[in-house]
Amino acid sequence: MKHAPRSSGTPANLSGLMQQRLNMYALAASAAGVGMLALSQAAEAKIVYTPAQRVIGVNQTIPIDLNHDGKTDFSLQNLADTFESTGQGFLNALPARQSNGVDGFGSSLFRRPYGFALKAGNRVGPKAQFVFGKYIYMLYANATRGCHGSWNDVKNRYLGLQFTIKGKTHYGWARLNVSCDTLNRRVSAVLTGYAYETVPNKAIVTGKTKGPKDVSDLEPPTPEALRSPAREPAGLDLGLLAMGAPAFSIWRQQESVGIPQ
Repeated sequence: MKHAPRSSGTPANLSGLMQQRLNMYALAASAAGVGMLALSQAAEAKIVYTPAQRVIGVNQTIPIDLNHDGKTDFSLQNLADTFESTGQGFLNALPARQSNGVDGFGSSLFRRPYGFALKAGNRVGPKAQFVFGKYIYMLYANATRGCHGSWNDVKNRYLGLQFTIKGKTHYGWARLNVSCDTLNRRVSAVLTGYAYETVPNKAIVTGKTKGPKDVSDLEPPTPEALRSPAREPAGLDLGLLAMGAPAFSIWRQQESVGIPQ
């Protein structure tokens, strides 16, 4: 007694060209997925830069709103004071919230932290050392020590900043020109710009005012197999492939009866 041959959802053996074609489409789909992921990440990453030319006068405090949400993130203060009949001057960074910090180091001399005067090209991010407090010294001028601190007579130096947006940590910088009058113990400072990275926990490079290239300039990786594809069997198009297993039967029937493609 003969048994009818079992029907299978897919042919037992695919031709070499057919297998090569399927492998190529699988590779294309994988490459497209990787490319779209890279493009979405690049589109997401963005540096918001705000140019400025704001003089910080003596006994003046100016606010910095890094992300332009109407809330002050930091303030810069140029303070003139008198201690034991002697004039003294300070340039301070004032974080608006306890969670906001400045790239710097702790000082045992005044038991208060100092903020670094970073050069262009430094990374401000999770690996940086941040200090916190109501007042963070940048420059100090008095009769005995003169002008003290890394911000003494500098141009285009950067204050590394850490702050929060909706509970998430972001990084930024403020660029300043600073000079100090040792004789009068007065500080002069100009804020020339500031920036922050929109992606949480992503480092920003001091002096960098733009993010990655525009998405339109980026290209997803193209596998070598897609640059010079092998010639596929006639009639096997994407429409048939989308049908799944029945497509193979249709294609073979077309070949067997000689239907023109």
